[in-house]
Amino acid sequence: MHFDQPLPHEVKVVDSASLFRLEERASVLSLNQRLDPAWVQANAAPDGTHYLWPALWNSLPHRPDVPRQLRCELLITLRAGDRVMSLLDVLPDDFAPLPRVTSREEGMQVSQLLDHAPSVREWLRREGESPDRL
Repeated sequence: MHFDQPLPHEVKVVDSASLFRLEERASVLSLNQRLDPAWVQANAAPDGTHYLWPALWNSLPHRPDVPRQLRCELLITLRAGDRVMSLLDVLPDDFAPLPRVTSREEGMQVSQLLDHAPSVREWLRREGESPDRL
């Protein structure tokens, strides 16, 4: 990826198995924005649909061995049907092959859901759980 490459303007659809793999890869690489993969596996709806919306490019200047990443807004569908928002750093090679939303209407719906979904931390507080688990 070249540093002058524009941010992708596409929303990606992610199934739970793919979401878990992306979170695990971010954890293994110690990327800045990620959730604990165990939390994701325990809380994401197993057959849920989740979405990644690229927000900015991120790099780790102190770790030149790690390619720059797409910092994405992540909309997660939880087991109980709630939706929460988080951030996830994704390598471009992992982002590119993911399926994209199929219509502008679906993309607009994801945008509205992201605007109104609580963050994972807010949801945990509301559920009486400690956000330190993340």
